[in-house]
Amino acid sequence: MTTSPDPTPRGDAGREVIQLRINGDPRAVPPGLSLEAVLHHCGYQPRLVVVEFNGDILPRGRWQEQAVVDGDSLEIVTIVGGGS
Repeated sequence: MTTSPDPTPRGDAGREVIQLRINGDPRAVPPGLSLEAVLHHCGYQPRLVVVEFNGDILPRGRWQEQAVVDGDSLEIVTIVGGGS
């Protein structure tokens, strides 16, 4: 009897993950996270970023409800304060 390989991607600890593209780089994150949770997971401070989600600027008010799934693409721009 042969078994098929498990098609579910796994992270370093053997946990299930999904693959995203963040600022052009592949990134594995746990499944079932909202966009806001992905930002926290990746070390961003949501109040200091603007996010393009699959090609569209997504209003901050939708980040908690926006599901992130395998293959999604995020462009994250960090807001930097300062001046002269």
